[in-house]
Amino acid sequence: MAHPLADDLDEILRRAADQWEELRGQSIFVTGGTGFFGKWLLESVLWANHRLALGVRVVVLTRDKSHLLKHLPHLAETEAVRFLQGDIRTFPFPEEKFSHVIHMATTSAEATFSGEKPLEKFTTSCLGTQRVLEFAARCGAQKFLLTSSGNAYGPTTGETTAITEDNPGAPDLDNPVSSALGEGKRAAELLTRIYANDYGFEAKICRCFSFIGPYLQTDLHYAAGNFIRDAVAGRPIRVRGDGTPLRSFLYPSDLMVWLLNLLARAPSGRLYNVGSDEIVSIGELARKIAARTGTSVIIENQNRPLETSSPNIYVPSISRIKRELGLTVEVDLDTAIDRSIAFYKSVYPN
Repeated sequence: MAHPLADDLDEILRRAADQWEELRGQSIFVTGGTGFFGKWLLESVLWANHRLALGVRVVVLTRDKSHLLKHLPHLAETEAVRFLQGDIRTFPFPEEKFSHVIHMATTSAEATFSGEKPLEKFTTSCLGTQRVLEFAARCGAQKFLLTSSGNAYGPTTGETTAITEDNPGAPDLDNPVSSALGEGKRAAELLTRIYANDYGFEAKICRCFSFIGPYLQTDLHYAAGNFIRDAVAGRPIRVRGDGTPLRSFLYPSDLMVWLLNLLARAPSGRLYNVGSDEIVSIGELARKIAARTGTSVIIENQNRPLETSSPNIYVPSISRIKRELGLTVEVDLDTAIDRSIAFYKSVYPN
């Protein structure tokens, strides 16, 4: 049976050919390896190992790998991937050496959806990053990639321009519930720069925005995932709020190509946004998905723009990464939606 993501994974191989060669025969330590980013990274590494005989080995720190064992056993039951169970803030250090550390862990999507306490969010981001950095220094890592978040910019103002890396905004500390994650990520970025300077490894830092594609969870707080879930099931798409908040959505094949390039080529300590610059309102996204699946859209709160602490405008400027690293968005939103719907129809056939 053909791999359902074969075309995407081949695209990642092709577009990041030089970056894969840097990883040939290397050992990588990964956190957050069972989440959305992590599943795509593991898929990409195993595909590269198979197609290019790279011999990359990955150790994944995880709270729980049961989801992978149940739903994606090919990622969990392979000699190239080993799992280390533990809390990001206290995990035991493996004895072996690693050339690259990719730190993608944060509080779980399920915990966020369930109303995780602000202190837990902050310490997981801040203290967890410090623990991983201590390990990177000890294991002899040459490069360290931190996937931070666009939440670190804090609330957006009324302008419709995309957020640049020079934006001095910060989370609103008067509201710990909404600011804990963003402020924790800012602290993580600072710690990453400090440890890189003190211990001599390269620090690659990016702030990630919104995404759409296979493996995005469809039962939590991700609008794109929930819309696709309802549409594939033949139900009306329900939009919380009035549908006016502005977003942009990057497809995972672009995400993986960008992360591999950042790991290999980004100047140490330089901040880059990771996301699409194709702006769409939440309501328009729902209508695009509905039009492809023959379902309808219900706007639940016509006069209420937001029901959550999410910013009204959450769109990155990606001019820096385009200009300095030559990276572009290759999968436009319409194509991303089509690919996502096709994947979820194959996973959840009617």
